[in-house]
Amino acid sequence: MNIQTLIYILGTICLLIFLYFLPRLLGVRYIPHTSIGIIEKLWSSRGSLKEGRIIALTGEAGYQAELLRGGLHFGFFPWQYRVHKQPLVTISEGKIGYIYARDGDPLPPVQTLGRVVDCTHFQDARAFLTNSGQRGRQRLILREGVYALNLALFVVITEDFFYSGPLRDREGTNYEQWQDQLSQIRGFDPVVIGHGSQNLAGKIPADANVTLLPSDNIGVVSVQDGPVIESGQLIAPEVKGVESTSHNYFQDPEAFLALGGKRGKQLQVLTDGTFFINRWFATVETQPKTVIPIGYVGVVVAYYGNLGSDTTGESFRYGEQVESGQRGVWRQALPPGKYALNPYALKVELVPTVNFVLRWITGRTELHHYDEGLNSIELVTADAYEPVLPLSLVIHIDYEKASSVVQRFGDVKRLISQTLDPILTAYFRDVAQSSNMLDLLLKREDIQKRATAELGRRFTEYDINCVAVLIGRPESKITAENQIDPIEQLFDQLRQRRLAEERKETYVKQEEAANQLKQLNQANAAAEKQKQLTETKIEIEVSANRGEALLAEAQRIAKKDIALAEGQSRSQELLGKGEASKIAQIGLSEATVSLQKIRAYGDPKLFAVNLVAEHFARSAQPLVPERLFVMGDSGSGQSENGISNGNNLFSQLMAVLLSEKIGMGLAEGTPEMDKLAREFTEKQKTPEIPAAS
Repeated sequence: MNIQTLIYILGTICLLIFLYFLPRLLGVRYIPHTSIGIIEKLWSSRGSLKEGRIIALTGEAGYQAELLRGGLHFGFFPWQYRVHKQPLVTISEGKIGYIYARDGDPLPPVQTLGRVVDCTHFQDARAFLTNSGQRGRQRLILREGVYALNLALFVVITEDFFYSGPLRDREGTNYEQWQDQLSQIRGFDPVVIGHGSQNLAGKIPADANVTLLPSDNIGVVSVQDGPVIESGQLIAPEVKGVESTSHNYFQDPEAFLALGGKRGKQLQVLTDGTFFINRWFATVETQPKTVIPIGYVGVVVAYYGNLGSDTTGESFRYGEQVESGQRGVWRQALPPGKYALNPYALKVELVPTVNFVLRWITGRTELHHYDEGLNSIELVTADAYEPVLPLSLVIHIDYEKASSVVQRFGDVKRLISQTLDPILTAYFRDVAQSSNMLDLLLKREDIQKRATAELGRRFTEYDINCVAVLIGRPESKITAENQIDPIEQLFDQLRQRRLAEERKETYVKQEEAANQLKQLNQANAAAEKQKQLTETKIEIEVSANRGEALLAEAQRIAKKDIALAEGQSRSQELLGKGEASKIAQIGLSEATVSLQKIRAYGDPKLFAVNLVAEHFARSAQPLVPERLFVMGDSGSGQSENGISNGNNLFSQLMAVLLSEKIGMGLAEGTPEMDKLAREFTEKQKTPEIPAAS
């Protein structure tokens, strides 16, 4: 490179530098429209700033209150002014910018933030200072937008950047700390209540049928500025004003303080909505809403308010109850629902109003967790058994007496641990000492009834209703691994006894079943033979009808035969009577003839001899009899030769002779004679049959 070229290049550079600095030398300044110009006056005929000031209001040397906006500006000669280009302050949409003022009136000791003055949102530095704007952190915040602020006076802290202006003071580190602190509490975002899930676990009972919604939260506000609350107060009271003077839920700090608002936790809470709150002025803590499920009431314990008068009367010696809005336990409990209550001002104790179960069972807990820490009751019976008794208690608390229960015990868990547990344990230990083990096993129902009645009477004194006492199966405390369970042995004996009784009943049932089976078989057999039985019955009826017909016919024939026989018999009888009458007449005739013959002889002996002689004369027998005549034979007949036997005659003769020998005369006409004559006549009529020789 030759010298001419080098001279040309240097000349060009000098020309450019001259052209660059020429406007400055002429006092011309250009400010882009995306920036501002902060004027720093190096010297002035008006002198320097007053002590404690950094912004000049009357032309003093120093940083001027006015700004240079975008465009060309003249008269700012470099030997008197410096113009510092600074970017415009940009606040993103939905974000918040915080202001720190380097100049202004000092803050009083009781004030934390600078008051709000009319200065067009800090864009009029002169108005800020002349209207008694205060130095330090400001109550007023910047919302989304672009602002032309005098950064020599104000420091703007945003989420991504902090605007500190041309000053590089020692407070830069504080700005960064403030930015970090605000980021941690999400101070650059507005307060949003009712959006986003809130964890309410542990706030309500686990067994309560409550649907947790994302909007079930509130904002608890703690104000960092203003006068302090009165001594003895924990919560700042709620301040209210007409609509035009309302602080709009802490978004207007100046109005809040003007209405008498005080620093500290506020009774008033934020409900659903979006709130642009200065976190230097007030912090917001998100808390779940107070949810009182169905089946519960909420007893309110208030930590704020005026002292009220007791409403319980002289007989209640467990503390005071006051009306709603006063400090203490509210007499009226809150019904089921959701409430935006400040948990730092009000405490709500949930008291169940439906029947709930408490388990005195080791290792078992209900969902409400009221029975945590309750174990099975250790007993000693009268017969030296040492069982462990599990039991359950069903109780109910009247909703109108919920406040009294909380006043007595503080909460339901203390009620259970400090009252119900000792009373129940002592009662069943007393019962066990007067009972045998079998009583606990076999008389459980009676023990339950007595326990329900007795404990119900005792619990009434504590405003509790005992619904039922339920006893479980007693268990033994077995310490050794191979130790025999005495209760199980007792159960074995009971099982054997019961098994024997069941067998007896089984045998009876089997017998009944056998009889039923027998009847069933008979019924089945009868059903199977029903047709034959029916046919047989019909045949029997037919046979009976036939028999009756034959009987009737036989009776008719028999009657006929009887009638014929009776006729024949009557005929024969009449014939016999006629023949007999004939024979009798003949005999009588012969007898009459014989009697006449006897009378003719004059002596019966002569007549008899005559008869004998006649007989011998007609007899063909030899004189010496060839035959033997047997006397006494009443028969008649003829001999083999046709000759009539003479037995009767001989007998008659002998009778006559004997009668004569014994002196019995047979005179004619005597009855004996007449009889003899008749017999003789009869014998003559019937021939003698000779006896066998």
